Amino acid sequence: MQNLKITIIQPDIIWENPKGNLEKYSQLIDNIENTDVIILPEMFTTGFSMHPENLKESMDGISVNWMKKVAANKNASVVGSLIIEENKQIFNRALWVFPNGKMEKYDKRHLYTMGQEHLHYSPGKDKLIVEFRGWKFCPLICYDLRFPVWSRNQENYDVLIYMANWPSPRHHVWKNLLVARAVENQSYCFGVNRTRTDGTGLKYLGDSALVSPKGKADFMGENESVRTFETSYSELHNFRKSFPLLEDRDEFQIEK
Repeated sequence: MQNLKITIIQPDIIWENPKGNLEKYSQLIDNIENTDVIILPEMFTTGFSMHPENLKESMDGISVNWMKKVAANKNASVVGSLIIEENKQIFNRALWVFPNGKMEKYDKRHLYTMGQEHLHYSPGKDKLIVEFRGWKFCPLICYDLRFPVWSRNQENYDVLIYMANWPSPRHHVWKNLLVARAVENQSYCFGVNRTRTDGTGLKYLGDSALVSPKGKADFMGENESVRTFETSYSELHNFRKSFPLLEDRDEFQIEK
């Protein structure tokens, strides 16, 4: 199985400005070559906004179509979360857009009640496992990181992804939990965060990262940046074979 190149976009998101952000991302992505997956943060066109009525898009909206265009042009999957309205409900929805334009979706299950996210968005119910170029991915969103049962690797996925707007007051938690999720699920773990300050004055320190299945973390720092990482299928599965901890995991079922 081939290794994969996975690119993280760590932006200073322009507050509640989808058009301006898409223009920014087009410039950031323009010089990316030979990557397999491009990952953007949570609510990457708006920031973590509690004004979805003014910012919501449909599944045929400008941001979704932009993702399709980038995926086709770069021959790569594009992943990120948006404010999406569907069937009269609004979701914090992660989209996985394939190079051929097909899409998979994951609606954030754990809504951040302390930030009143549950008053503006509907929770998701279903976990998503995406297969792409021989690898299995589990995309999740921000606050989901705090709930290890939801991310537990019962599907033998290879890569766990957290798209986030994770603020600086809890930055140490972000760094620690990304490592924990990689180790306990014996998978690669990508954390994709924003940086700088949002429209509410909340600060972010970035530190998007790739964490290896053995817990080795490579953080990106605080600046707006783009970085491509490489994941090794043989290293992952050789480690699982030599240290098969997933064979001893507890079996359970989550009620919806």
